[in-house]
Amino acid sequence: MSVSEEKTSPHVSAVICTRNRPDTIGQAVASVLANDYPAFDLTVIDQSTTDATEVALQSLASSDARLRYMHVNESGLSRAYNNAIHSTSGEILAFTDDDCLAPQDWLTAIVAAFAADGEADLLYGRVLPASTRGDDPILTPWLDIPRPERLSRKDGFKVFGMGANFAARRRLFSRIGGFDEILGGGAPLRSSQDYDLAYRTYCAGSVILLRPEVHVLHDGLRAREDWPALLRNYGIGDGAFYSKHVRCRDPYALWLLTRQVTNWGARYLVKYILGRKPTEFPYIRSIFVGIREGFRFDVDRHSRLYVQR
Repeated sequence: MSVSEEKTSPHVSAVICTRNRPDTIGQAVASVLANDYPAFDLTVIDQSTTDATEVALQSLASSDARLRYMHVNESGLSRAYNNAIHSTSGEILAFTDDDCLAPQDWLTAIVAAFAADGEADLLYGRVLPASTRGDDPILTPWLDIPRPERLSRKDGFKVFGMGANFAARRRLFSRIGGFDEILGGGAPLRSSQDYDLAYRTYCAGSVILLRPEVHVLHDGLRAREDWPALLRNYGIGDGAFYSKHVRCRDPYALWLLTRQVTNWGARYLVKYILGRKPTEFPYIRSIFVGIREGFRFDVDRHSRLYVQR
């Protein structure tokens, strides 16, 4: 890319939030730094309980000025995201996880997608299993996007997204605020900070893009016995996310919650009737746990954020 093109390219602040994953953070960071986009920096927000992650990144940090490392003592993924938003300056923010590998054109594809739609403020891309390692690929959390889609009040909406691969214009956070720090990994309500961000984006009248060409590889193979706990966390977060917006007197959120419970309940019943072993029960039960747990917190109806009592 020429010097003139470099000057006209919007600056991108890439972000990786991490906690106690020194074995994978190095390759994740290296994959982002290898991107061909000319105008970006990368911030690592580290919530680890040891210095192993900092040690793992020392060589990369000393050899590449685009990499900035920040250790914070507070836990919680949403809190880490908010720290990243406040401590970076890029017009576009691009997020991936500490167990993901970004292709060389990841940032270029993100910028091109936003450039093609001036109304878009949030983007989710595909998350593909890095390797099945001879195991069932479903054991790696993933997200497919078969075709480009546009979500908005005009185009329609669905609850969608995964924190391993998303990007936003900075103006979105000026408009709707940051992530809900009561939701998300390491927070009281466990997960669903990504769904919540997308729904608040939709409620604010902004546009969300789903783009299959923006993809990362997820090296996050889970053990089969870990999935019930994972589903419980997803269920608690989802229940708390939906019910928060219901408490904001939002009838559409109530409809979405009802549909989610009905769909998962129908899957459970079909498997039960066919004599298969249903796996949906931990998730369904945890939705109601999440609804109950959400009432431990107040809700600010203007910002649509949970508030500590």
